[in-house]
Amino acid sequence: MTVIDRRAGRVLLLDRAGRVLLLHGGDPARPGTRWWFTPGGGLEPGETTVEAAARELFEETGLRCEPAGLGAPVWHEVTEFEFDGNAYRQDQDFYVLRVAEWQVDTAGMDATEQLTITEHRWWSAAEIETTAEQVFPRELATLLRAVAVGEAV
Repeated sequence: MTVIDRRAGRVLLLDRAGRVLLLHGGDPARPGTRWWFTPGGGLEPGETTVEAAARELFEETGLRCEPAGLGAPVWHEVTEFEFDGNAYRQDQDFYVLRVAEWQVDTAGMDATEQLTITEHRWWSAAEIETTAEQVFPRELATLLRAVAVGEAV
């Protein structure tokens, strides 16, 4: 299987309690396989990772923000995964946006997102550490704690 290399921007959307918004989705090629993940996704032509993060945040949650409002990335990773029969190597930057609260609006999701993202939930670092469910990135609880005390990871 050929691996598709791509860049992505993701957002750690934090509420006033320091919980992160995660989306719950799956892979149409692997029914029954589900996981939790942060809003975000791949770059469109000409985009930077921060521009993609802001665009994807709006599409997936209805929350609009200017890319500059996301600041500098707080974390970077390269991850490999399969989705819909394709293998990806994704080089991604994570940004932080804090809100008092937010009611998710999924009206901006594209057709694939509407089929594969079924719910959302605010998670604390402790809940992420103790869940039996898959949460990505795997280091998310540690990352949340570092962000809470103003450290970059």
